[in-house]
Amino acid sequence: MTTSIVDAQRTVTPLWPVPQERRVVTVLFADIVGSTALVDQLDPEEVRALQRAYFDTVAGVLHRWQGVVEKYIGDAVMALFGARHSDGFDAYRAVRAGLEIQAALDRRPMVADIRLRVRVGVATGEVVVDLADAVTGGHGVASGAVITTAARLQEYATPGAVALCAATARATAGLITQRQLTPVPVAGRVPPVPVWHAVGPVRPGADRHDGPLIGRRRELATIRDQLSWAIRERQPRWISLVGPTGSGRSRLLHELTGGLTAVDGMPVRWCVAACQPYPDQVLAPVAELLRGLTGIRHSDGPTAAHDRLVAALTPLFPPTRVATAVPALQRMLTDPDDSAAAVAGAAICREVLLRLAADRPLIVAVDDLDRAAPAVSRFLHALFGAATERGLPLAVLTVHQPQWADTRPGPARQMTIGPLATVQSGRLLRHLLTRAGQPVALVDRLLPLVGGRPGHAAAYVTSLVDGADPAALPLPEAVRRAVGAELDHLDGERRAVLMAAGTLGGLISGAAVDRALGWSPGRSAPALRKLVTAGLLLPHHVDGYAFAAPALRQVAAERLPRALRAVFQRRAAGVPHLDTVHRDAPPPAGAVNGSAARSAEIVRLDTVGARTGRLDAVFAALASAGPGGATGPTALRRGSPTPTMATRPAASGPSANRTAGPRRLRAVASAGDVPPTPATAASRPARSAGGHPSRDIGRPAASIGPKPASSAGHWTPADAGTATGVVRAVPRPPLIRPLDDLPASA
Repeated sequence: MTTSIVDAQRTVTPLWPVPQERRVVTVLFADIVGSTALVDQLDPEEVRALQRAYFDTVAGVLHRWQGVVEKYIGDAVMALFGARHSDGFDAYRAVRAGLEIQAALDRRPMVADIRLRVRVGVATGEVVVDLADAVTGGHGVASGAVITTAARLQEYATPGAVALCAATARATAGLITQRQLTPVPVAGRVPPVPVWHAVGPVRPGADRHDGPLIGRRRELATIRDQLSWAIRERQPRWISLVGPTGSGRSRLLHELTGGLTAVDGMPVRWCVAACQPYPDQVLAPVAELLRGLTGIRHSDGPTAAHDRLVAALTPLFPPTRVATAVPALQRMLTDPDDSAAAVAGAAICREVLLRLAADRPLIVAVDDLDRAAPAVSRFLHALFGAATERGLPLAVLTVHQPQWADTRPGPARQMTIGPLATVQSGRLLRHLLTRAGQPVALVDRLLPLVGGRPGHAAAYVTSLVDGADPAALPLPEAVRRAVGAELDHLDGERRAVLMAAGTLGGLISGAAVDRALGWSPGRSAPALRKLVTAGLLLPHHVDGYAFAAPALRQVAAERLPRALRAVFQRRAAGVPHLDTVHRDAPPPAGAVNGSAARSAEIVRLDTVGARTGRLDAVFAALASAGPGGATGPTALRRGSPTPTMATRPAASGPSANRTAGPRRLRAVASAGDVPPTPATAASRPARSAGGHPSRDIGRPAASIGPKPASSAGHWTPADAGTATGVVRAVPRPPLIRPLDDLPASA
């Protein structure tokens, strides 16, 4: 049974803390051309057989590309990509599925030799998804305008073609060859909608890495030392370069290949391959390694490829071995699938690499290995094991994301790529903005958004070049896709914790997350620690956690439906470290006891004092007045509460004798240090000979000793409601230190 948003608020242990999500998905809509006229000519039994053959073919392709068939509408099929899990390539998989559907139907005669022609439309956009129903056959899984857009696009596709919306075209740029068409009118849409036709997948090419490398000097030096040691000592070493999308992993690999060309005078040979998303053949990266070694281009014909293979293998093998190895390698280059012939060719390629390493130091590097099939990992493991047995000067360098769970050999070393320092991010942004012809003054706006990730910085600058509003600076689509994939790699509990944390401002505490999700105290602590280990959260030196990337907080929060987002924020509003200060009226009654009464509160002085000037008067009153007219430190030592913005006058009666724990008021200036005023100077505590505040009077001005636990006691943020004149303090800033004119809390 699906749990609604309202039910989730009342359920103690829901099956999924977030039953619905706002997600960016890709919708594929396929429909048969001329189905009405075709059905009129056939017998009902032939129509039934034709439908089954058609639906089986389409569904098989969609499942292979991880699409979810939401519904069948007559002879049309609607499928979702990225409904429950996104890898960042949802649009790419949908377009590849559309192209394969067309090819499969063109090749396959249906009933009575009938060949069907279909139109396919693919659109990308935001929807609300019922996660429990996001399975094949789950009707009503997604709701949003993008579904209608996909259906309209297929109407404008020519038979046998795949039409794309603008968002899908942008998401697959560089991966799919596209042809832009004249914008088409769509009912209810003004102006006409731009349309692209997908032609086919793009042949992989080398990424461009121009411009200076900023930062990463320490990481670069460490990896160079590791590679040099392996070559110098003839002890193979496996090094994993690990980092999230946008961290600059590929750029570091590019710098290494161009910078490490010799070790102790011995020239080093590099053999590099990049894994494309969802390659057509599982051994394609191995074929790329062979092409790089032999200089064979994709455009070379069989004769040219044969000659280059012979030239490369002749110094390594005897003539009889060359004669048998070359045809096997040619077959693998032509069709690097998982067939027996391709696997045999890969084994020969591995022996070629080992013999090259025996003659000259060799580094085998594979970028984006997490995209490759398991067969590529098996190939690298066998290569590394054989090189270790022979004591060859060989190193394996793999580049991948943190969540990739491949088992690396024992001697493997892992280098994690963290975010750039603030100064380095600023230098990178200035360089990118200058090169793009954008105002350098935008660095101040962009710096808090990029989170130290070079890829995010480049995406924001590209969005500005493409016409994004500098005043709004929306999250670039490329960043949203990559960050969404990071979120979807998490298990259910960590994902829920991160999404709930995204709705909370400032630092994140476990208590706030527990309250937001309705969990028992402490339940979120293990998940928070795992998120720190995964590099998604950073432990703060004061208290709590911070998001490693600002985009991650935004995507996590925006995944929640608005109603559930409001529920989480309301639940977490009463966490002790988020305080409320009442300016004009006494705070409402409400006793607080236990640890909550001893928690420090944060009051921004510029928010309170600058608006009313009341804070200085309060401190002056505390320093000069005590009960019964007493003044000075004596009043503070007696511990009798004085009416302030945080306390009410002591109530009379028996309940007044009951005390609660002392309460601390931590003052924070958000706009720099607050200069001392006569009032605050008067409240400065006396100091001992060592320069430390005296214990008798070294209390913050709002700590007035024990307070009654009756209705006259202090109050919580939940008691404040939405009364007029309430100033809510922001969560703790990254740095909290005592002001010069106020003593630190005891």
